[in-house]
Amino acid sequence: MSQQYRSRPLGSSAALSEAYDTALLDLDGVVYAGGHAIVHAVESLGSARERGMHLAYVTNNALRTPDAVAEHLTELGVPADAADVITSAQAVARLMADQLPSGARVLVVGGEGLRVALRERGLVPVESADEEPAAVAQGFGGPDLPWGRFAEAAYAISRGAVWFASNTDLTIPGARGIAPGNGAAVEVVRIATGAEPQVAGKPLPPMHRETVLRTGAKRPLVVGDRLDTDIEGAFNGGVDSLLVLTGVTDAAQLIAAEPKYRPTYVDRDLRGLLTGQPEVSEEGGAFRCGGWTAVVRGDALVLEGDGDGIDGLRALCGAAWTHAGEGSCRLDPEKAVAGLDL
Repeated sequence: MSQQYRSRPLGSSAALSEAYDTALLDLDGVVYAGGHAIVHAVESLGSARERGMHLAYVTNNALRTPDAVAEHLTELGVPADAADVITSAQAVARLMADQLPSGARVLVVGGEGLRVALRERGLVPVESADEEPAAVAQGFGGPDLPWGRFAEAAYAISRGAVWFASNTDLTIPGARGIAPGNGAAVEVVRIATGAEPQVAGKPLPPMHRETVLRTGAKRPLVVGDRLDTDIEGAFNGGVDSLLVLTGVTDAAQLIAAEPKYRPTYVDRDLRGLLTGQPEVSEEGGAFRCGGWTAVVRGDALVLEGDGDGIDGLRALCGAAWTHAGEGSCRLDPEKAVAGLDL
């Protein structure tokens, strides 16, 4: 099936942990939320590792260092080394080092993860626009980032500093719900300056490049919860993806997805790594998966049957994506998924 136009989720006769050599796992909304492990994540990742799958953790969150992330994962029961963690801070630091001379001063708007990554690339983090930085690096700084940091960035950019952002995720999932992400903070600086940053994180090529360089993956599977970062990043990189429904994306958003946001596979959670994926078959415009059949009748998506709700969602994706073609499905996905146990 064309990379440009996926009309249904694919099936896999082999468990995904056997079909792919490396899982490129997002963290927030996939492995943990608000610092706590997501249900089934720890045991599923442990089983995938035992089966020989390499696990790499790829996050747009630039706040923490790879060491800190690996320590947190290990505390949750998912043993990891710093080398297993790839962050958007590392990706933006490489992007900056490709354009700036060694020893260049960089104004940092963000956390320690960004500062460490910049130092690793021979750049010098500074705190004030008055230190004449050559560039501004902006990454997620956590809920306590002072408002004055945005003003400092605006001053530096207005004086000619080149602006870089680790990522532009507008939201980030947490234990209490969905909170503003780095993209929301980037908008503050954009409004103040009228400038546009160079962005490194998912779904853009610098992050994919960083991930491939650090993991050496030959048959990677991107695993994420966001259509506009994880899944689009896989699409841009030409690799397969698994969407899990434990974070930002819900069933209705998935059904309405345009081609660049359509994952190869969809499952409830990380247990999907340990199993094959059922085929979504089509006959006469009807899409079947498990005990469910989905069709487009008039201006409505209709789902009939029973069984595992995730199979019903897969069937709906087949009907909706085929109907939408290269666009986004405009039928009512909320009504179609009502009553599905997901």
